[in-house]
Amino acid sequence: MYKRILVPVDGSPTSTHGLDQAIGLAKESGGTIRLIHVLDRIIFAGGETLTGDVFGLLREVGEQILQQMKEHAAAAGMEVSTYLSEVQPGRVCDVVAEQAKAFEADLIVVGTHGRRGVSRLLVGSDAEQIVRMAPVPVLVVRGEAPVAGSRA
Repeated sequence: MYKRILVPVDGSPTSTHGLDQAIGLAKESGGTIRLIHVLDRIIFAGGETLTGDVFGLLREVGEQILQQMKEHAAAAGMEVSTYLSEVQPGRVCDVVAEQAKAFEADLIVVGTHGRRGVSRLLVGSDAEQIVRMAPVPVLVVRGEAPVAGSRA
């Protein structure tokens, strides 16, 4: 059973779906969850490092995402810890792997959009890189399929 579960979150419905799966696993095992949100200065700046007020705003948004996901978990009866990380420079997957070690995680649960083809090449896949770099097993949870006729 997985007792210590790390869940990277970005505030998207996909990461919330991943959190829901982690909550189910943690309840079954009596485990704990740590949420991690990574602020990546390079991604947000298009290759240039952000400074000052702009990055402060991104930090506030990251804190809000963690708070919302923490409240989501609380509504499901789970208490979680949170960790906000700033990458300077580095990759999201490296930070998640480091935090998995520090938290002594047994499992990482990550939501994914399940992109394929050109969209995956253009947007990239943090989930794929987390799987490659993770020091523990990773459960990749594909986001729920969009409703027919909706834009996702």
